[in-house]
Formats: sequence, C-alpha cells, structure tokens
Amino acid sequence: MYKKSIFAGLLTISSLLFTGNALANNTLLNVSYDVTREFYKDFNPSFINYWKQKTGETVTINQSHGGSSKQARSVADGLEADIISMNQAPDIDILYDRSKLIPKDWQKRLPNASSPTNSTTVFLVRKGNPKHIKDWDDLVKPEVSVVIPNPKTSGNGKYSYLAAWGYIIKKGGNEAQAKDFVAKLFKNVPVLDTGGRGATTTFAQRDIGDALLTFENEVNLIKKELGDKFDVVYPSTSILAENPVTVVDKFAIKHKNQALAQAYVEYHFSEAGQEIAAQHYLRPSLPAVADKYKSRFRNIELFSVNDVFGSWSKAQKVHFADGALFDQIYQR
Repeated sequence: MYKKSIFAGLLTISSLLFTGNALANNTLLNVSYDVTREFYKDFNPSFINYWKQKTGETVTINQSHGGSSKQARSVADGLEADIISMNQAPDIDILYDRSKLIPKDWQKRLPNASSPTNSTTVFLVRKGNPKHIKDWDDLVKPEVSVVIPNPKTSGNGKYSYLAAWGYIIKKGGNEAQAKDFVAKLFKNVPVLDTGGRGATTTFAQRDIGDALLTFENEVNLIKKELGDKFDVVYPSTSILAENPVTVVDKFAIKHKNQALAQAYVEYHFSEAGQEIAAQHYLRPSLPAVADKYKSRFRNIELFSVNDVFGSWSKAQKVHFADGALFDQIYQR
C-alpha cells in the first residue's frame, strides 16, 4: 500500500529488544508511534543531510514504531531511546513519572509545548461513501461498522474515543449522554488493533469496516496512495491532537549523543522539517509554512483535551485507567 523505498541510514526496528550497546555517538534511536512511519522516511534523510553539511559527520537514525502508549511504556521500562516522538503528552510524561528519564517540565524546552505539529481525528470511508457517513451520529447507527485502534494501547484510539465523547459535550450533552454515545460507537467496532497502522491494515487491506477513525495525516496518505478506493469525511467538530517530541535525557547522556539528539528534535521546528510535515498532512506550527499549506487542511472546529476533560491526567484516570470508563464501556 505504501511506498517501500529503503534509504541509507534508516532502519525500522520491529523488536523492542534493541539495547544501548548498539548505539554509537553518531547514532540515534527515535521511538515513535505507528502512523509516523512515512513521515520519518522523509524527515530522517533530510536531517542526516543537514547534519552532514553542518558537521561533516555521518549519522544513523534508527526508528521504532508501534501503538504510542505501548511504545512509551517500553521506553519507561528500559528501551534506550534517545528521542521519543508521540501523539500525546501523557505518553512522554510517563518517562518522568515512572523512570525519571526526563525532567518533569520537558514541555518547556521547545516551542508550542514541544509539539512541532498537530493533527485531528477524521473518517476514512469507502469510495462513494455508501453508508452516507457525514458526522459522528452516523457512526453509531446499527448497520455501520467502525475501525478504531485500542485506546488502552494507542494514542490514535484515545483521541478517537475522546473526540466522540467531546462531540456530545460540545453540542450541549451531559456526561451520561456522552458515555451512552461512546458505548454505542464501540459496539460497532469489530476489532481493536493495538495501533493506528494495524487499524489501517484492517480497514484498507482486509476490507473490514465502513469507516476508519484515525489521524488526518494518515487518511490523506492512504487516499493519496490508493486514490479512488476511499473518501475522507471531516466531521463537524473534532479533537486537537498535538504531536510532542523530546530528548530522552538519561539515555542520550549514557550514549554520549545529547547534542545530536537535541539538534534532531529542534530540526522538527525548522522550516525544512515543517515543510516535510506539511507534505505528510501534519499541520505545521511554523506560521510561514502553515500559511503556505493552508489549503491542504480543512478549517473545522477543534477542541483540546483540556477544553473538555480538564487535563490529560484527568482523562487518563477517568477514561483509560484499568477499570475506568473505557473498560466499563467496551465489553467484548
């Protein structure tokens, strides 16, 4: 489905058994979430070329991808990432909370709370939209099958869940009505993949489901690759998904590549990095690049996690902790 070009200096790591002993001073490991695979296939060679021109050094960048929450726990438990790039702040916060791998105020170290890009949750439907899916209410109809990754292991899934909940709240509903709505939605979910890429495979390659809920950048890349097979549907309102990145200080210090790791995360905020992001349908934060690509991104009403749920920590505790609302809602 996706282009399979392999370029020098980038190795996708499928195993989480990678250890720090394999790292050299000019090598980085970036642990990221599922749907950034294509972005980093372009971003990493650009940074490698930039660093070569600046310092004369040849850099190797290793990638690990998976469900964001699962990836973050792996780093907290010892996967020696030099950089972590996630789709939600809580999946970086746990590196401090559980293992003190980063400072508590890590979000203050880079612009925009260390989020170079953002996205939102939209719908991918079959060509011609045969089920006439136009907004969130259409997803809870009995005859509609929806593909969403698992909110317990995937930030993509968390955002889809919270976007549906927030849709009810933002149009004047109460918490009980939101819970009922999300319960109906997940009754229409036939399978919970652990990450966004798995959900994409289920929908696009296994032909399961009438709609895929995933990030704007993912659905546009699928449509770009497969063209006439799918359409993108923008709901009336959706959630703001911020994509933070940071150096994992403890491991970068151990590997003696702190300067390189810092330059790598800063490159996300550069004009070159922002251009690559926009080309991959990630909404850039740099005003000049955002203005250049404004026709690519639909202007819809977006609400943040803080707007509806108070904070990420509250949302995590109320909705996604063991025994919390998602576990009560999803009984399959």
